[in-house]
Amino acid sequence: MGLTSTLAALFGGGAKTRAETTASQAEEAKSTGLGLSTGAFLLTGPAGEHRGARNYEALARIGFMANPVVYRSVRLISEAASAIPLVLQKDGREFDDHPVLDRLRRPNAAQDRASLFEMLCGHLLLAGNAYLEVAEAAGDLTALYALRPDRVRTIAAADGWPEAYEYRVGSTVRRIAADGEGDRPSALLHLRLFHPLSDQVGLAPLSAAQAALDLHNAAANWNAALLKNSARL
Repeated sequence: MGLTSTLAALFGGGAKTRAETTASQAEEAKSTGLGLSTGAFLLTGPAGEHRGARNYEALARIGFMANPVVYRSVRLISEAASAIPLVLQKDGREFDDHPVLDRLRRPNAAQDRASLFEMLCGHLLLAGNAYLEVAEAAGDLTALYALRPDRVRTIAAADGWPEAYEYRVGSTVRRIAADGEGDRPSALLHLRLFHPLSDQVGLAPLSAAQAALDLHNAAANWNAALLKNSARL
């Protein structure tokens, strides 16, 4: 007795002959209106397809704004990062009250610390880059702003490292030096994830998941279209 016959006998059924199995599959295909044999149905993309890198806007639209898995993943990571308490120390002394802490609690007129950190983390996850600009007046720190990555362009020096950044909003362009004057740091802090092929910008984690993202979106669209068609193919 073969393995199939043994399992069928244990579960109260008899083994089907090859002819009976073929006839059963044909009858099932006829009743469902599909010219397909029974088995797994896999939705895959073309093998070896080269997918070009998408920019920040494209990844934000098809990922964060259109895919619930991406949206929830980015929110979970960003919210967890923003909830980490900050500790300010200098020369081994911990400060509970300091102008820097006050500014972080209210970085600008429109945001608190949590929303600013969530935005920075979201930029990192969707673009691989996050930019934090420091606004000063008379040498005092007045505000902190997270700049949208798609509005920032890195200008490389002759040695390949960033020399300056251009921030563009509409027709207005501002140039921010990558290095500050004297001992002062730059007014722009550039956070970037590791990119194996770039010295200026980071690699977005979502870029590496483009194939999985496209597959998930395509499957969702196919299922929605199937339901609209009363589950008829």
